[in-house]
Amino acid sequence: MSDLMTLLEVGGPVAALGGGAAYARAKHPAAYWSTVGLPVSTVRLLSTYGSVMEACGLTVAPSRLRVLAAKAMARREVRPVPPRRGLLRLNTTGLRIRLRLAPGQEPADFVASAERLRHAWGVHAVYVTPVKPGVIELRLVGYDVLRRVRMPRKVPGGFLKVPVALREDTTPFVRDYRTIPHQLTLGATLSGKSMYLRHLIAGLAPQPVALVGIDCKRGVELAPFAPRLSALATDPEQAAELLPVLVKEMEDRYDLIKARQGIAPGTPDEEITSDIWGLPEHERPVPVVLFVDEVAELFLVATKKDEERRDEMVTQLIRLAQLGRAAGMYLEVCGQRFGAELGKGATMLRAQLTGRVCHRVNEEASAKMALGDIAPEAVMAACSIPPERPGLAVAGDTSGGWSRIRTPYLSLTDAAETCRTSAGLVPDLPALEPFRPDVPEHPVEHAAPVVLPHPVTD
Repeated sequence: MSDLMTLLEVGGPVAALGGGAAYARAKHPAAYWSTVGLPVSTVRLLSTYGSVMEACGLTVAPSRLRVLAAKAMARREVRPVPPRRGLLRLNTTGLRIRLRLAPGQEPADFVASAERLRHAWGVHAVYVTPVKPGVIELRLVGYDVLRRVRMPRKVPGGFLKVPVALREDTTPFVRDYRTIPHQLTLGATLSGKSMYLRHLIAGLAPQPVALVGIDCKRGVELAPFAPRLSALATDPEQAAELLPVLVKEMEDRYDLIKARQGIAPGTPDEEITSDIWGLPEHERPVPVVLFVDEVAELFLVATKKDEERRDEMVTQLIRLAQLGRAAGMYLEVCGQRFGAELGKGATMLRAQLTGRVCHRVNEEASAKMALGDIAPEAVMAACSIPPERPGLAVAGDTSGGWSRIRTPYLSLTDAAETCRTSAGLVPDLPALEPFRPDVPEHPVEHAAPVVLPHPVTD
C-alpha cells in the first residue's frame, strides 16, 4: 500500500506535468516555447554546437599555428574548428545567433545544412541571413508561427508602408510602395486574398494618399471602404471611363515635373528632380494607389465592341504600370486567375508588376504566371498551400527571393470603421470627383414594437 501511495505521489504530478506540456505544445505553442522549448533548445545548442557543426561539415581545418600550439601544450590532436559564434538573442518565437565564417566558407554552405541543423537542435525551422561579409545570422524558430499569426509589437512602418502579414521566419512582411511600386496578388475563392487587400486598405487609410478602386464584382469587395475612396468603378464600363482620367492625371504630373526641371542654370542639383518626391512639399501632388480587384473581368469580352474597350483599358493599365511610379501612382492588381490566355497585354502587364503574392490557386498555371518567371521553386510552394489555412501565401519579387507569409485576421467591420474614421483624409482631386462613391448614412435602428404581430389564420 505504501508503494502504491509513493507511486501516486511521485507519478501523479509527473504525469500531470507531462500531459500539460503536451497540451500546451499542441494548443498553445507560444506558451510552450517560452516555458519549455526555449530553455531546452538553448542548452542543446550550447552543449552540442561544435559536434553538430562538425557533423554537418561546417568546420574547417585548424591553422598551423593552432596545431603547433595545441601539440606543444596538450599533446593531443586538434579537432576541426567551427565558426566562431556570438551571443544568443532570445525572444518569444525563437532565438538568434551570429556566426563569423571561417576562411573558405560561404552562407550557401549553411543554407544547405539548415534542415540538418533544425533536427539537431530540435526547433521548427532554421533560417540563414547574411549580415555583412564574413558574418551570418542563424534565426531559429521554435514553432510554426503561421498557424496562429501574431504580428510583432514593433513593426517598421512609415509613409506608404503597410505591415500586412507575417513571414515564416517571424519577421513582418511590409508592403512598401516606394520600393515596390506595383504588385500582382492572386488567390482563389476563400484563399485569403480579400483579407490581404483589406489589410492594405486599412493600413493606407490613415495616410495622406488617394485610394482608387476598380471592383468588377459590382463593388462588393471595395464598397465597404467607400468613405475613404476617392473613386470607385464597379463594372468594366465604369472602369473604361475611370482609367483615361487616371492616365490624364499622370500626364499632368509629368508636365509639373518637366516644368520644375526647366529652371535656371544656377539652381542647385538637389532641386532638380525626375519624380514627384523631389518636388517641394507644397507643390507635390498626393500619391494615388489604384486597387484593381478581379482583373480578369477587364480582359473578358463578348462582342467586337467589348474587344475594343478591353484593348483600351489594358493599354491604359500598362501605361500606368510603366510610367506611374515617377508620378506617384501605384497599382495593386488582384484576381483569382491570371494567365496569357486572358488576351493581348496580359503578359506585358505582368512584366511591370514587381511584387508578386500568390495565395492558394486552383491550378498550377496561375502560380506559374505569378512566380514562375522570378522564382521557379516557389511555384510548388504556392501549389501546396492547404485549403484549411486561408491567408497563407508565397510572396516574391523580381530579385528572385521568396518566402511564405500569412495575413492575420481583420474583420470587415474593423476595416470599414478605419476607413470611416479616416474619411476626412480624402484628398481634393477634382478629376476624380465624378467617380467618388456615394457614402450611405448609417441606418437608423428602429425600436422594436411593443406588441409582436401575429399572422392571421383562417
